[in-house]
Amino acid sequence: MSIFRNAMFLAAIAGLFAGIVMTGLQSFFTVPLILQAETYEAAAPAHDHGAHDHGEGVAADHHHDEEAWAPADGAERTFYTVLANVVTGIGFGLLLVAVSEMAGGIAGWRQGVLWGFAGFAVFTLAPGLGLPPELPAMPAADLFARQVWWIATVGATAAGLALIVFGRSVLLAVLGVALIVAPHAVGAPQPGTHETPVPADLHQRFVVAVTVTNLLFWLVLGAAMGFVRARFSGPIGTPQNSLA
Repeated sequence: MSIFRNAMFLAAIAGLFAGIVMTGLQSFFTVPLILQAETYEAAAPAHDHGAHDHGEGVAADHHHDEEAWAPADGAERTFYTVLANVVTGIGFGLLLVAVSEMAGGIAGWRQGVLWGFAGFAVFTLAPGLGLPPELPAMPAADLFARQVWWIATVGATAAGLALIVFGRSVLLAVLGVALIVAPHAVGAPQPGTHETPVPADLHQRFVVAVTVTNLLFWLVLGAAMGFVRARFSGPIGTPQNSLA
């Protein structure tokens, strides 16, 4: 039970901090672009885009249901954004704790940055190469097909990185590279058409903004986890050993 409690403590502190930082970054870099894209969506003829992933950790469903609930702009929307980002940060923090402890734990914030970059590569960079973040009014492929490809890409990338970093032979490293490349060789599901009223430069700026904010989120999450683990090395365990 103490192992679980310590893991939750690490994930909660690091996830809370990373989630708040993520919210601040989104408010300045991604939210203005989403609001700008929504003006093109409102001006376009009514249609169903399916579920779109705006690259902020939550899939937004654009079915244009006027009765569907949505938080009001202002304080309410900010509150739910912070809540979603903190919960996401804690969830990813638990994954990071579980994986890093199997490798001996994160020994300080510098090592935490490396683990954070690995998380960014697995959950943002690799899937984003095939399924870049989408704005409102942009077409999307079948939701289930995209989810299957995303999960497969995350799993293959994580396994590939583990083989490259922790494998003890050239053969394992080559297998790791093959696993990372495989989902992209197969290709991500694509929509039937790429026609959209959203300007290409707006989408490009959004992809860059989402990628950078997610990179900073993961670096902060990893660094915070390493710092907290080292700072409270007494009750949690020495930085060189696992929580167990």
